[in-house]
Amino acid sequence: MKHKELRDAGRLVSMSALFFASAFILIALKTTPPDWTALALAAVIPSVLWFVVITLPKFLPGDRLILALTHFLCAFGILVLYSVDPPKGLQQAYYYAIGIPVMFAAAFIIKGIGSRWKWLVFILFPVSLGLLLLPLVIGKEIHGARNWIVVAGMSVQPSEVVKLSLLLILSYYMGRRRMLPWLLFSLGCLSLLALQKDLGTALMYYATALLMYYVSSGNIPITALGALGGSGAAVLAYHLPAFAHVRLRVAIWQNPWRDIEGAGYQIVQALMAIASGGLWGVGLKLGTPTIIPVYESDMIFAVICEQFGILFGLCVLLVYAALVCRGIMIAMAARTRFHSLLAIGCAALLGIQTFVIVGGVIKLIPLTGVTMPFISAGGTSLVSSLCLMGMLQGIASLNEEAMREDARLSMLGAQNGELWL
Repeated sequence: MKHKELRDAGRLVSMSALFFASAFILIALKTTPPDWTALALAAVIPSVLWFVVITLPKFLPGDRLILALTHFLCAFGILVLYSVDPPKGLQQAYYYAIGIPVMFAAAFIIKGIGSRWKWLVFILFPVSLGLLLLPLVIGKEIHGARNWIVVAGMSVQPSEVVKLSLLLILSYYMGRRRMLPWLLFSLGCLSLLALQKDLGTALMYYATALLMYYVSSGNIPITALGALGGSGAAVLAYHLPAFAHVRLRVAIWQNPWRDIEGAGYQIVQALMAIASGGLWGVGLKLGTPTIIPVYESDMIFAVICEQFGILFGLCVLLVYAALVCRGIMIAMAARTRFHSLLAIGCAALLGIQTFVIVGGVIKLIPLTGVTMPFISAGGTSLVSSLCLMGMLQGIASLNEEAMREDARLSMLGAQNGELWL
């Protein structure tokens, strides 16, 4: 089984390496003189993929399919950003280099600590709330939400870091069937996010907590009540004067063409980019993605569809779906409630965040300010998303060790039975 998994991962990496090498070489040859940085990336990106997916798991057994799919998305994000704005793509490559060791560190921590999270959870509780409080004190407002702080000249979004703490704290207390602590923490996070006017992230937090509660308890009536309560809170926030930007986004969602040169400009340009790409796309480095406001983060899916086509965009979404399904499989194989809930939380958060941002870009739901995991520009988003996958890898590694131990005990039992006969 392990040989088949290694062979399949090798094939995925080989195809990905060929794709990225060809794409970066094409970018390099489209400029005069040739873009030597793109040529370097044509060699570096495939090498990193092979090292991360094939070599590193020999020291930390885990799920190679998750590694292959995750790092395909990361490399694809670098490619898309570099094709539109080389400095942004290169910066994303630097963040990716930081995120790789962070991902494996998260896997080692999950594997090393096991279920002994008591004191760490006690520390994470106040620290996480303190991080969410920082933007209200020293943060800056971007697109109506005050959810960023500047550290050493770099913009950091604390909510991207705290979402990892949310999963750990919820998994720990739900696993022990202690409702009050995780409920208080969730309410504290949601209140601070509401004060930041960051309703997109608040939606992700709330939906993830609600789904994890349902998985941990199976209580349909309370889960339904929670969904109704969340809907009511959203309607209330919509009518409050402080959330005028939310009402504007809903109005744009209903009819962006009414103010095509003003508030509706972003979503209209995104829809036109998707339409101009058609099924097969206009080609790498072609089209006009830079006319879309915030194309590098909020609207990156429109850039993908314009350059690579709607069919390729659907394939990217299938990669996210495969990661979510794999996370659910890891949760089902976990041996403790804590690890099972943590894995399902990682899968749920990834799926919800992807749905929220892609749904906003294609006008399925009102647009929010969240990022597309692994692909959108931004160091905090990329590193936290890789850390999320590292947590899944740690659980997968524990599952594999447990399976090997089961096989060893089964073999010993069979041998003892033979000796007794």
